[in-house]
Formats: sequence, C-alpha cells, structure tokens
Amino acid sequence: MRVWGVAGLILAVGLVAGCTSAPGTETPKAPTPGGGTSSVEVKPASLALVPATGAADVEPGLPVSVAVKDGKVGEVKLTGADGKQVQGKAKEDGSGWESAEPLGYGKSYTVNATATGTDGKPQTATSTFTTAKAARQMTVSINATDGETVGVGMPLIFTFGGKVPDKALAEKALKVTAEPATEGAFRWFGDQTVIWRPKEYWKSGTKVTVDAAVYGRHLGNGTYGKEDRASHITIGDKLIAEADGSTFQMKVSVNDAEVKTVPISMGKPGHNTPTGSYTVMSEHNGYTMDSGTYGVPEDSPGGYRTFVQTAVRLSNSGIFYHSAPWSVGQQGKRNVSHGCLNLSPANAKWLMDLTKRGDIVTVTGSGGKPLEPTDGWSVWQLPWDQWKA
Repeated sequence: MRVWGVAGLILAVGLVAGCTSAPGTETPKAPTPGGGTSSVEVKPASLALVPATGAADVEPGLPVSVAVKDGKVGEVKLTGADGKQVQGKAKEDGSGWESAEPLGYGKSYTVNATATGTDGKPQTATSTFTTAKAARQMTVSINATDGETVGVGMPLIFTFGGKVPDKALAEKALKVTAEPATEGAFRWFGDQTVIWRPKEYWKSGTKVTVDAAVYGRHLGNGTYGKEDRASHITIGDKLIAEADGSTFQMKVSVNDAEVKTVPISMGKPGHNTPTGSYTVMSEHNGYTMDSGTYGVPEDSPGGYRTFVQTAVRLSNSGIFYHSAPWSVGQQGKRNVSHGCLNLSPANAKWLMDLTKRGDIVTVTGSGGKPLEPTDGWSVWQLPWDQWKA
C-alpha cells in the first residue's frame, strides 16, 4: 500500500509539472526593492485625459480628470491661457487626478500630465480644450438654510431664476445626500421649481446635504448655471399636529407621544379649511392677516386686515395657524374663521415655540376640499407612486 502511495505522489507531481509554462514564455515581473520580483506585470503607463485634446464647448462646471492604467500618476498641471494654474488633487491610490476648482466660461486650458508605469518608465500626455460660452446664466435657490434643524416633513425645493430649458440636465446638477441613506425622488412643479422629498417622513436625527452644483453646468439651449448653492441640515424631532374640525381640537404629538391637546376654531361654512397634510413653511412674531393677498379687498364682504402676534404659515393660499384673541370664546366649540386655524394667544405661542419648518399639520373634519399638492409645501398630498410619476 505504501508503494502505491509513492507512485500516486510521483504521478501528481508529474501532472503539476505538465501544467507549467515552457521556458522563456513567462510574463516579466517588476523588480522589488529587495532584489526579488513582484506579481505586478511590467507595462508602460497609459494615461486618459478628459476632456480630450481639441474638445470644445466643455462645461466649466465639470471636473478635468486624468486616469492612469498600469502605473501611478505623477505631476499634473492644468493651466489657463492666462498662465493661471487650476488646483487639483491626485487620488490616494495613484490611479488618477481630478481638478478641484471650476473653470471659466469661454476659456482655453491645457493639462499636462505625467505617470510612471509598472516598468518604471515615465509617460506624459497633453490635452488642450476650450470651455463653453454661456448665452444665459441662471441662478438657483434652496429652501433649506445651512445649519437648520427641520421637521420630518421637510421637502427640499430648488427654485431656478427662470424657465429651465432641459429639466433632465438640471437634475443632474442637483444632489441630495442623507445619512442614514433615505429613499426619495425629484418632481417638477412648473418650469422653474423642482422638489425632492423622501418616500416617507424623514427619520429624526438624519443629516442631509443639499447640493445645487449648477455653476458651469449646461441647462439646455445655451443656458448655464451661474453659481452653486449648498446647505447642511438636520432632521429634528417628529412633530405632528392633528387638527379636527368636527371636534374643534388639535392634538400635538412629539416623537409619536401626545404632549397636549388645545381647542381651536377653523374655517366657517363657505370658508372651510382644506383637508390634508400641511407642512410648516415659516413662522412670524407679528403679522398682518390680509384678505387682499388672495383677492378679497379689505372693504368688501368677507374682507379683513388684522394684525396678530403669532402666525405660522401652512400654505401659499393664506392658511396659517395663528393667535386669535377675538375667537377664544368659540375655540373648542365651533368654526368661525376664514380658513385659518385659530388658537388662543397662549396656545399659539406655545405651539410656535415647539414647531419648526418642515413639521406636519393635518386637517380633518373641516368639510373643506382636499388641499392642493401645489399649495405651499404640501408635497405629502401626493402618494409616492404619483410623486415618482
């Protein structure tokens, strides 16, 4: 039995030897500092420059890049026709380089790049290109303020300074990053405004970066972005205020725990408050409620112009929750307002001290028509499937 084992071993060695390369066919290996060889194949470096030489109408907002294959990047210089060098940074693994500054409109640039291959030899590459001239430059604004803590219903609204010729191109320049990762999508409302919202309410504690990197980006028909905008926000406590027009009460919950229920009065018959989910848009200490803002003059039937100490906007059409000392006797009993949610001065101040932009206020039992999704920040009026469509 031991003889068979030795024979089997000899046979196995022979089989392995039969699979080796013939002398002189091995791929050269790179020398190592210790005098041996590594497993890296010896090859000259290959450089790919973007934009390629001769490229024209390059978007100034896009990065210039150098990619290296079979080697590591060396010195890279990106220089304008005026001799000014554009800053950039090499990748940590040496596989490439990318510019870190935007380019100018209608300018010529040259990039000179070097790399060392696994064969130890240097290689160089050059590209000269020109950037686009903007027929029109367009601004963009973001509704989120940098450093702000907002509510779980906060939509992220990008408003351009004019009609966007190519919405798909514009979306490519906009980015929302959340930690933890949050599913969401863009939806356009008209030709100037696009809104990003999560599929469901934000999770409290989420850190969100909103980036409108539009400078130098083509938005269609010769229109380019004028300057970038960015904000970093935090999602705060989950606050939901539920106003019921049939019980004349508002229940306020924080992180799904009820903290207080207060009496209210909402829209009287003929002025019924629209039903649905509102999002807090802005808060005001001292505000004049004016029916003229929605087309009803002060001196006409149903007109008014009244100063209130505390007011929180819930829609563009003029729905607020606000202090209403004149209706304290009706609050909790019947609806007498022109559509707003009336609270006592003390309750209105307590609630405004608690709420923040992006918090949710729902209205039920008012007898009103459904709230329009386009009225203010009422994005939660659209089911997710419709939002994506």
